[in-house]
Amino acid sequence: MGRSLRTLILTMILAGCGSRLPNALPVGFVNQTQHSDADLWALWKAAQQSLAQQVDLNPLQRSLYKAPADTLPGDARALKVMPHQLLVGASPDVSSSVLLTATGVYRPDPTGMIACPQPCNVRYAAAYSLYPHQLTRYAASWEFQGDNFSLILQYEFENQILAALGYDLSWR
Repeated sequence: MGRSLRTLILTMILAGCGSRLPNALPVGFVNQTQHSDADLWALWKAAQQSLAQQVDLNPLQRSLYKAPADTLPGDARALKVMPHQLLVGASPDVSSSVLLTATGVYRPDPTGMIACPQPCNVRYAAAYSLYPHQLTRYAASWEFQGDNFSLILQYEFENQILAALGYDLSWR
């Protein structure tokens, strides 16, 4: 009984000192944008609300291959998913010449595209997210494109939330 009491007291002391699991990062963003944390939170909440209403699992497949929609009813669990030190920031746009050489597609500078690392389905994108690494990057030229910037970031935040909920993001 004495050992159990000591264990209980030690547990209470550690809990009182703010002890937490080593992998439980604090809620919030590592904001490397030129927007406020409040702006990022508003986009995160919009992403949560969108997913609570409907889950679209294949927008990329539809746009590239005219596939039928793969949509599911909303998932209320999305409202509880929070970012845990999610790094959000810009990456320099890939140059027009690099994009043309790599893809055969011409876009004037700034291209609005960045290299998308594996496991992306595309080589270049306006933005991408890496889920186990808590990272969202977007092309720097989108930073002050108003509604376009908001749509891009909301979409990436939706991806972060869906990844946390265990959805297959192959076509997002």
